[in-house]
Amino acid sequence: MLVVSELVTNAIRHAQAPIRLRLIFDRTLICEVSDASNTAPHPRRARAFDEGGRGLLLVARLTQGWGTCQTQTGKTIWAEQEVPAG
Repeated sequence: MLVVSELVTNAIRHAQAPIRLRLIFDRTLICEVSDASNTAPHPRRARAFDEGGRGLLLVARLTQGWGTCQTQTGKTIWAEQEVPAG
């Protein structure tokens, strides 16, 4: 839930509509957030008292991988997580 929240919130705050969320469940869980902006996100180091700037660092720590790819209508940011057995 935290990964979805961070990626969707970033899209709402920094990108352009339409924003689309897609979850793909197979051997892993892939979260994709697409928007109409061509600007790629970049992780940054937040200072101790900054209220923002940690979202992509959290996504990177909680997932096995994340990235971005350009599309004809903007970009898609994806993050992949292992799914616990059982």
